[in-house]
Amino acid sequence: MCPLLSGRGSFLVTADTDPLFFGSLSHAMIPYNAPIADMRFVLNRVVGLDRIAALPGYDAASPDMVETILEEASKFAAGVLAPINHIGDHEGSVLENGMVRQPESFRQAYRQYVDAGWNSVPFDPEFGGQGLPWALAFAVQEMWQAANMAFGLCPMLNQGAVDLLSEHGSPEQKEIYLAKMISGEWTGSMDLTEPQAGSDLGTVRCKAVQDGDVYRITGQKIFITYGDHDQSENVIHLVLARLPDAPAGSKGISLFIVPKFLVGPDGALGDRNDVRCAGIEHKLGIKASPTAVLSYGERDGAIGFLVGEPNRGLEYMFAMMNNARLSVGLQGVAIAERAYQQARDYAKVRVQSRDLSNPKKPPVTIIHHPDVRRMLLTMKAQTEAGRILAYEAAGAFDVAQRHPDPEVAAAARARLELLTPVVKGWCTDMGCEVASIGIQVHGGMGFIEETGAAQHYRDARIAPIYEGTNGIQANDLVFRKLGRDRGAAVQAFLAEARAIAADIGERPGDDLAAIAGGLTAGLIVLETATEWLVETLKPDPVAAASGAAHYLRMFGLVAGGVGLAKAAAAADQDLRQRGADVDFLTGKLITARFFAEHLLPQAAGLLTPITHGHRAVMALTEEQF
Repeated sequence: MCPLLSGRGSFLVTADTDPLFFGSLSHAMIPYNAPIADMRFVLNRVVGLDRIAALPGYDAASPDMVETILEEASKFAAGVLAPINHIGDHEGSVLENGMVRQPESFRQAYRQYVDAGWNSVPFDPEFGGQGLPWALAFAVQEMWQAANMAFGLCPMLNQGAVDLLSEHGSPEQKEIYLAKMISGEWTGSMDLTEPQAGSDLGTVRCKAVQDGDVYRITGQKIFITYGDHDQSENVIHLVLARLPDAPAGSKGISLFIVPKFLVGPDGALGDRNDVRCAGIEHKLGIKASPTAVLSYGERDGAIGFLVGEPNRGLEYMFAMMNNARLSVGLQGVAIAERAYQQARDYAKVRVQSRDLSNPKKPPVTIIHHPDVRRMLLTMKAQTEAGRILAYEAAGAFDVAQRHPDPEVAAAARARLELLTPVVKGWCTDMGCEVASIGIQVHGGMGFIEETGAAQHYRDARIAPIYEGTNGIQANDLVFRKLGRDRGAAVQAFLAEARAIAADIGERPGDDLAAIAGGLTAGLIVLETATEWLVETLKPDPVAAASGAAHYLRMFGLVAGGVGLAKAAAAADQDLRQRGADVDFLTGKLITARFFAEHLLPQAAGLLTPITHGHRAVMALTEEQF
């Protein structure tokens, strides 16, 4: 008999002692409550939203507006998106007679989403946007992804498409497409990958042949998120393809707008374009998000419109890809938050075993047990660290885009580019880890679908893979970000972090002393690893690549520690104010201390794999595997 059901000893499970047992709490009732207090604290006290809101063009971001946006987004996420998360997982998307059908609940939710204007938050008011900072938009986007990741993918890809066309589209293209895409009435997709290409986009074979003022596109794309669906009136595909005389490799790729329905001069929808969904993938998770196989040109060729100049498509696409990479990193944070909330709530009601501090009393809820506390704090601390990293990256984007001082803008751009692979890589790995721990907190109940904990893990698992696998992010961090400036951007980051550690180390209190000590130790090993990689990556790129994933993890751990140290410093300052929220602020200090003592020390253990591990990595012959 399974010990989970046997009732031996103190492990007696009944519906009376465990309200979540065997689905007595339905999936639709599993709550999500956006952590607005933490979001507000990170935006205001760590990222500095007031400083960002003062930038040119962000006049609308008044404190009252920010508060309203957060509150109303929280209501929409909790009341509309979270209740249909399991419905989407159960029903999924289906392909019927060449058309992709979404669950009806998703279609209804998307109409509400568009009607409420949620898609327009960070975009240019000239085309109907609200002109609010990306840092705020990231907080809102986190709510969509946490409440319902399969739903959140559609606006996530659309916002990247809007960003790309805003930067690289012609005035005519902007006039035709941006307003409808910003409203969400039309959505965008990123059509890169082909069966033979995978992540190596230099081998793209999709063809484009000029036909007067347009191009005829033929070929196939795979793994296209929301490449076809029935939530919006039109899908605007951004497609990489080759012109007949294009040079080989990545320098010969051009970018084209290929709408699902052609658009007339007056903006009205016309005929269906020659692009069809040939199939949708059956996936481990995010099942309501249609991952499409797209076929172009089964008749006369799909009509496409060149974006920018020929053969610069991959360069242009990076505007959308980098937006998506940050957003995918945010998905890691979001799914971690959702998994943490469910595990925390379960631990508060699940009765099992006696309290070690008072074993003569009846069994207690499992949140009393030290190992469960350790797991929950691991989930909480990493999630909060990831949130700070993601929001800071978004804030750096705002400064890079809007600051009038070119030097300040350039420094913000350098920080954004440095953080992008870290946010994407570390936060998505963290999301998987936290979702897995969430299952562990549930015990055997976590491994069955009735509790809903397993869906978070299944949904989270895609994030380290798409938008450039985390191995690609690690190589980007080492070879591009370190290689281009010999670690200067990292040294600037380290200098700021040392100042933070020194500041909190001089303040009274055991928590702050522990945080400062742990952070200082982490900074030392990150600097050592950075210097070794800078000296190694050119003469021995194989050795550098062998430790790149470890370096990204090390950087994420240390950067997470820096973020939590900033939060702890702000909390310590706020505690000195009259009327301070003592529970919330002391929780910040304890969480940062836990990270410094339990998680940051892992960074030191990664130094040897980075600097010496390449010998073993490359030692076996191919036949020995």
